[in-house]
Amino acid sequence: MASEVANPLRPRKERVENAAKRRRQIIQATLRSVVKNGLAATTLATVAQEAGLSQGVAVFYFKNKHTLLAEALRSHFEKYRENWRKALAATGPDPIDRIVALVRADFDQAVCNPEALAIWHAFWGEANARPLYAEIARELDADRAAEMHRACTELIKHDGKDPGHADLVAAGVDSLTDGLWLRIYLTPENISPGLALEITAHHLAADFPEHADAFLSRLTKSSTTTPW
Repeated sequence: MASEVANPLRPRKERVENAAKRRRQIIQATLRSVVKNGLAATTLATVAQEAGLSQGVAVFYFKNKHTLLAEALRSHFEKYRENWRKALAATGPDPIDRIVALVRADFDQAVCNPEALAIWHAFWGEANARPLYAEIARELDADRAAEMHRACTELIKHDGKDPGHADLVAAGVDSLTDGLWLRIYLTPENISPGLALEITAHHLAADFPEHADAFLSRLTKSSTTTPW
C-alpha cells in the first residue's frame, strides 16, 4: 500500500484558521469588556480576563489597546452592515420596501439591544478624542447611507418630483434613527424599538405624503411590543 503523502499546506492552513479564531475570540471579549467596564476602563488586562487568555496573547495579536479597540469597532460595524444587507437582499426593487427594510434593520434586535447600544455610544463618545473611530464609522456606514439615498431618490422620482433634495430627506431619516437609538439607550423605560419604528413611520409619512399609508402600515406592525 502506498504510504499517505502528508499535505504540507494543512499545518499552515490550520495555523491561519486558529489565528483567525483567536482574534475573533479576543475581539468579542473586548466588546463584552466595553459593555461591562466602559471604553476608558477597558484594557488589555480586562480583555484577557474576559477571554480567559493571558494578556500576552492579546498583545501578540493586537499589539496595543488602541489597535484592539479599533478592530472591535470594525467588527461591531460589520455585524450591523451584515444585518441591513440581509434585510435588503430579502426585499424587492420597490423603493418603499427598501426604505422600510433599512429602517426595520436599524431596530432589529440583532443590532438594537442594550449591549449593542452601549458599545455604539461608548465609541461615539470618544470619536472627537479618537478621530480613528469617526473614520471607521464613515468608512463602514457609507454604503448604508448610499442605499438610503438611492431609495429616497427613486421614490421622489417615481412621484414625478425633483430629487435634488433627496440627500436631505435621506440624511433626515438616518439622523432620526440615530437619535432614537440614543433615546432607547438612555431611557429604555420610555421608548422601545417598536415605538421607534412608529415614530420613524410618521416622519416618513410626512416626507412622502402620497405614500403615508404604506409607511404607516409597514412600520407600525407590532409597534407596541418590546423586542428585549
